[in-house]
Amino acid sequence: MTDQLHTEQDFADLSSLYEITRALASSLDLRECLEEVMKVLERTTDMTNFTVTIVNPATGQLEIEVAHGMTPEARKLGKYKIGEGITGRVVAGGTPIVVPQISEEPLFLNRTRSRDTVKNESISFICVPIKRSRETIGALSVDRAYHHGMNFEKDLQFLTVISGLIAQSVTRIQAVNQERERLQTENRRLKMELSGKYQFEQIVSNSSRMQEVYEMMHRVMDSNATVLLRGDSGTGKTLIAKALHYNSKRAKDPFVVVNCSAMPETLLESELFGHEKGAFTGAHATKVGRFELAGSGTLFLDEIGELSHSIQVKLLNVVQDREFHRLGGIKVIKSQSRLVAATNKNLEEAVENGSFREDLYYRLNVFPIYIPSLANRRTDILLLAEYFLDKYCRENSKQIKRISTPAIDLLMQYHWPGNVRELENCIERAVIICDDDSIKSYHLPPSLQTSEAIRGADEDVSFAQAVENFERELIISALKKTRGNQTQAAAVLGSSLRIINYKIGNYGIDCRLYKGGK
Repeated sequence: MTDQLHTEQDFADLSSLYEITRALASSLDLRECLEEVMKVLERTTDMTNFTVTIVNPATGQLEIEVAHGMTPEARKLGKYKIGEGITGRVVAGGTPIVVPQISEEPLFLNRTRSRDTVKNESISFICVPIKRSRETIGALSVDRAYHHGMNFEKDLQFLTVISGLIAQSVTRIQAVNQERERLQTENRRLKMELSGKYQFEQIVSNSSRMQEVYEMMHRVMDSNATVLLRGDSGTGKTLIAKALHYNSKRAKDPFVVVNCSAMPETLLESELFGHEKGAFTGAHATKVGRFELAGSGTLFLDEIGELSHSIQVKLLNVVQDREFHRLGGIKVIKSQSRLVAATNKNLEEAVENGSFREDLYYRLNVFPIYIPSLANRRTDILLLAEYFLDKYCRENSKQIKRISTPAIDLLMQYHWPGNVRELENCIERAVIICDDDSIKSYHLPPSLQTSEAIRGADEDVSFAQAVENFERELIISALKKTRGNQTQAAAVLGSSLRIINYKIGNYGIDCRLYKGGK
């Protein structure tokens, strides 16, 4: 008979442990998990007043995390220092404590006032540590009815197993919460960086043509209107699109980019609108399209002039009705995103020759912004060159202080067919190959040093002329370093004062221009 009772109790304990394990894995909210554990214990055991106390890492005090059947006011009172009371001693020593009768134990503080120790002399108190590896992070305590000669060993074993499961869950949930907090912090930091990076002030320009672009951006920034960015390749249309998004009321929502010329037609349709599982061969799972990913943010369609006719038709429906279907789907999906498109093509000509739909053109051309080419904003060339010089010096750990006068002349004379992108690549190359403290003309790409680089030039530069240009640049650079001192300049160049004076006179260099320093 006794063996049968033991077997039934063991089965009940195993059943309780199974339910407790499921409860602890059911949520990432620690308090919610522990509440479920307390309910299981109350239902499957004859124990009461289940309490989980956890060490607060901020204060170092023990605080009640969950107390089944205890009022919120009583829980607030349940705070202990490590070593204080029964619970404090369990945490300090890392070993269980059993109080057969709480009314006879002076260390039992009853700080929560949840028990009447006078009326309830037959209450036993069992407290076991909650350990993470060798560290005690809290305690699990229960009450149970006392009777003479009772053995607490089985209760201690049962509660110790439960405390181990709780410790694992505390570790898991804390790790997840810490990672979530880290990701949220990183996300906030990145959003702040993006917000700062794409401020209008960070778009490097002081030309009147770009001021007109800024004015247009301010006007449309918080509007829901579709924006069409027009301009040659390399003028900075993507930068303008990002600035529009990160300075608008949609800044906290996604900015999603689709390069319409980089994908084949079949893939582009799936990328834009998504597809349902089984919509076509290879569609093994449902795919969310870019329109859905953009949510209430901004969808940037770059190189929109490259769209095929079939995609143009489907895009027209989305722009017009603000809704679409996934490929193979029947559910209507609403589009809340703001559309920004960009192209370097002449869409008017494309409409005229039939390669671009006229109705889509008028839908997209609600608010066009024309980005001027670099050749039409020449006052920005030197400003941009210095900006890129600083950027790539930092990236490559170089100490290049300036761009030499002859190099500046070449930069200003070149027609820049690749616009700002070409200028950036040019300066990056110059920084990489330069071992001096200034960018010289010979550090620039060969394309800038040919007759085609200088608008209006009719003849190729002769070998003698090239040598003269090179010598002149070296002498000017030395004079700048020495504040116009010809003797010191000669020493810098490893030449004699007589030769340097002859060259200065021959090339018509005015040393007084450089007495002000670098």
